[in-house]
Amino acid sequence: MTDPLLIPCPHCNGLNRIPAARVGEQPKCGRCKNEVLLARPFDLKQTDYSSQIKGDLPLLVDVWAQWCGPCKAFAPVFEQAAGQLVGKCRLAKLDSEANQQLAAQLGIRSIPSLILYKNGQEIARQSGAFPLQQLKAWLQSHGISA
Repeated sequence: MTDPLLIPCPHCNGLNRIPAARVGEQPKCGRCKNEVLLARPFDLKQTDYSSQIKGDLPLLVDVWAQWCGPCKAFAPVFEQAAGQLVGKCRLAKLDSEANQQLAAQLGIRSIPSLILYKNGQEIARQSGAFPLQQLKAWLQSHGISA
């Protein structure tokens, strides 16, 4: 028997206890009944931040802005990574323009920036856009395999 994973819902921020063996079965949130693990990035906002960084499944945040060319170029890569990392890492996008206070609190100085969280703590940060294989290699260097 495996220990359950605590995973925040990307829709309502409710913390869900999901058996590790059932992560691949599209678990639903106990509170709002939506899917807990998405095959696409979800939008992260100031009000969701403290809830979403919690939990046992790592969270990778892409800090971006609408006017940023490299951000737009990196978006399809990040989207593709989300589909490949379901159950291993959750992916979220933080619009630095719409969430300026949070971006400042996080010390964002350039975009796109990636921040990797595990158990509520930042464990890695990387600036710039890069290809999917390089993103996966970076995540693997931090213990997340695709």
